[in-house]
Amino acid sequence: MENLEKAIAKIKEALPGMTLLENEPMAEHCSFRIGGPVRALAVPEGVSSLAKVSSILKDHELAPFILGNGTNLLPPDEGLSELFMISTEKLQKLFLLPDGAIYAEAGVSLSKLASFAQQNGLQGLEFASGIPGSVGGGCFINAGAYGGEMKDAVESVVCLYTPDQGLYELSAEQCAFAYRKSYFSTHPGCVILSAVFRLQPGDKDEIAAKMREMNEKRRAKQPLELPSAGSAFKRPEGHYAGALIEQAGLKGYTVGGAQVSPKHAGFVVNRGGATSHDVYDLMMHVHNTVYRESGVQLEPEIIILPPDYKLEDHSPKALRNQITINAPAEE
Repeated sequence: MENLEKAIAKIKEALPGMTLLENEPMAEHCSFRIGGPVRALAVPEGVSSLAKVSSILKDHELAPFILGNGTNLLPPDEGLSELFMISTEKLQKLFLLPDGAIYAEAGVSLSKLASFAQQNGLQGLEFASGIPGSVGGGCFINAGAYGGEMKDAVESVVCLYTPDQGLYELSAEQCAFAYRKSYFSTHPGCVILSAVFRLQPGDKDEIAAKMREMNEKRRAKQPLELPSAGSAFKRPEGHYAGALIEQAGLKGYTVGGAQVSPKHAGFVVNRGGATSHDVYDLMMHVHNTVYRESGVQLEPEIIILPPDYKLEDHSPKALRNQITINAPAEE
């Protein structure tokens, strides 16, 4: 804690104009609208100030937790008193490169990226038009929908590697994209800064029509009217999580303010006043019931931060190890 307080003071001194929120409620920064205060949340104006914050943290033997749009995150009700977060929300550069590829910084929303591609007559990102995340988060988990994934459009990604404060450009192959994971989600310390997207020319009107069709399907099938973090569980091989949950009779199942959506069983929603404990307990019950009924173990797609989360456990790999449910618990 002493190092954290010293780092906060140093960052204030070095970057007096940067937004630095202290004891900031995480409910204001995640789509679930759940979570207690994080000790500090920096919102750098650009890559250089982000790198400066990261460098100061490294000097104090600390590592940041990188926050995108918070659309796949469940923070604890108790707060995160020993954590320093860096938001990429102001990394918003988006433009066409001379060779026709699209350059986008990490904070650009996927819907804005997809619209930009459509406006420039480029196809291949239609699937992303309704995904609520950002470019950084989308690359981190290889976001996808309706048969499309980030891996299908990404040409390269630039990241800051916090252990050595170096900038690295990874090709699409080096990004090791797979279902809901990437090189970045399995290697600690990678901060995605930007990506280049290589798309194919297409008809603007046809691209727009395809985007409208996909978004109409989303509105019809998904509970977009309530706070959630998207799909609660990853798709198990050979199955669909939502179908397994519905077959187990859990559609509409409720714990406190959290509920398995009556509209789509693959979503857990905040009906109002839900706590992180409500969501976690509900997900455990769903996991255990589905396992008993079908023998399939569901793996959380939501990143669940435990109340005792520490800076030394900052890596995505550490997070995923903590939240994976390997066997049904006694109820």
